[in-house]
Amino acid sequence: MRAPAKKSGRRAGSAILTARLLGHVTLDARANGDIAASFGGYSLPLGKFSASAAERAQKLRTGLPLDSFASLSRTVDKEINQLVRRLAIRGLLEYALTRSRHGDDLVVIEPQAPDYWPQISAHRETDMVVLSRFAYMRRRAGDMVLESPRARALFKMCDPKTAGALAMLSTPQQIRKLRRQTGFPGLELLGLLVDCQILFKVGAADAGLRPAEGDEHLVLWDFHDLLFHTRSTEGRHANPAGGVYAFADVISSPPAARPSWPGHKIDLQPFSAQQPEAMAPTAKLLRERHSTRDFDAARPITLAELSRFLDGAARVLGTFSTTASDDGPAFTYVVRPYPSGGSSHELELYLAVDKCEGLARGFYHYDAGEHALVPIDVPMPEFEALLQGGQFAMDASGVPQILITIAARFGRVAWKYSSIAYSLILKDTGVLMQTLYLMATDLGLGGCAIGSNHIELFARLTGLEFHIEGPVGLFALGRGKATTASG
Repeated sequence: MRAPAKKSGRRAGSAILTARLLGHVTLDARANGDIAASFGGYSLPLGKFSASAAERAQKLRTGLPLDSFASLSRTVDKEINQLVRRLAIRGLLEYALTRSRHGDDLVVIEPQAPDYWPQISAHRETDMVVLSRFAYMRRRAGDMVLESPRARALFKMCDPKTAGALAMLSTPQQIRKLRRQTGFPGLELLGLLVDCQILFKVGAADAGLRPAEGDEHLVLWDFHDLLFHTRSTEGRHANPAGGVYAFADVISSPPAARPSWPGHKIDLQPFSAQQPEAMAPTAKLLRERHSTRDFDAARPITLAELSRFLDGAARVLGTFSTTASDDGPAFTYVVRPYPSGGSSHELELYLAVDKCEGLARGFYHYDAGEHALVPIDVPMPEFEALLQGGQFAMDASGVPQILITIAARFGRVAWKYSSIAYSLILKDTGVLMQTLYLMATDLGLGGCAIGSNHIELFARLTGLEFHIEGPVGLFALGRGKATTASG
C-alpha cells in the first residue's frame, strides 16, 4: 500500500493528515533500541529502531503528519514508516484530519480493518460525487460517526458544519460548485471518503445511482442486508465480537426457559413415548444430537465417511425449471436434502481439512452437483488462521479435523427477494446446520456449529469479493473424543 504523496508546498487552507496512537496505547523506547506498544497490561514488541526514530515516534502521541515521512528519502523516514505500518496493522492507530498542526480535528478516522491505510483519491474540478447508498451517519455515545459496510474505516465528525455539508451530497454535486458552498469540507476529506467508498464518482451518462455504484453483484444488495452481513461477522469492523458478556453488569441474564403463561395447562406427557425403543428414529436422532468440540487425533474421520456425510446432507439430488408467467420470470432450481427459502439453495460448502484418512490436508470446495471435492490452492497462513479460528471459537484443545465453511451466493436469493434476502439466507444456514448435526450423529461422528465468521479471511482464501460470495456459518466435523459432548 502506498503512502500519500509528499507535496512540495502546502496551499493555504489545505488540511493535514496525521497518524496518532489510540488513547489507551503508549510507546516504550528502551536503551537497546527496542520499541514496544503497551496497552491494557500487555506489551507488544515492534522491533529495534535508532535513537532518532524513537525520539520522533513520541510525536505519535499527539499526531505525526503522514507526509513528514512519506518520501522515504532518509533512513529515519524509512524507520518511522515501518513503525507506523506495524502499529496500523495491529489496530493501534487512528488518523486525524486538521486544518493546521495545532488546530482542532475536522474528522478522526478510525480503521475498521487491519490493512486500512488512508489514501486521498485524486479528483478534477468537473468530477461529480455523491454519497453511497450504503453510507449512514449515527450517534455513538456523544459523537457523530459516518460509516458504510463497504468502508474499511469510519469517520468521527468533529465539526458539525462538516456533517451538515456532507448532507448536500445526497444528490450528485460537481466538485467545482461544491467548493463554493459555505462549510465546504475540503478536497482532502472528499478524497478520503472516495477512497473508502463512502462517496463515489458518477458520470453524466449514468442511468441511475444504484447501478452506477460498484458491480452488478452490489446492485442486488439492500442497505440493511449488507450492513447486517458486515457487522455481524468479523473482518470489516473493529467492535468486540463473540461471547464478551457486554451487559453482565447492566442487566440480569434472561431465564433459560420462558416462565409459563398463566392459565390452565394441558398435559402432553401421557401422549409422549416414555421408552427410547418406542421413539421414532428421527426423534431418537434428535435426542442424541450434541456438539463435539474436541476430536480424536489418533482416529481421524475417513474419506468414505466424509463422502457419506456430504451425500446424505448436502448433495444435489435433481433439478427442475419453471417457465415465465405472471408470477415471475423463468427460474431453475435444484433439489437437495434440506429445505431452502424459495428453493434458492444458495449455500456452498468449503472444507478446510486438517486430518482425514484418504484425503490430503488442504482447502476444498464441495461440488454438490457432481458429488466431488475440488481442491483450491490457498495461502497457507490464511488456511492455518481459519483452522485456528475454529479452535478458538469452540474453546477446544486442538483444531477440528475438518472445518466446513458455509458460504452464501448472495445474489441467488437477492435476485428474487427484496427486504428479506439476508434473513432468508440465515434461516437456510440454520436449517443446514441442523441437517449437518443429524447426519454426523447418524454416522457416529462429532460436529459443532460455530457462530463466528471472518469474511475478509474467506475473501483472501478464495479471491471472492465479500459481497459476491461469503461465509455465513462454520461447522466443525470429525471423530470426537469420548467426553466432549455438550449442548
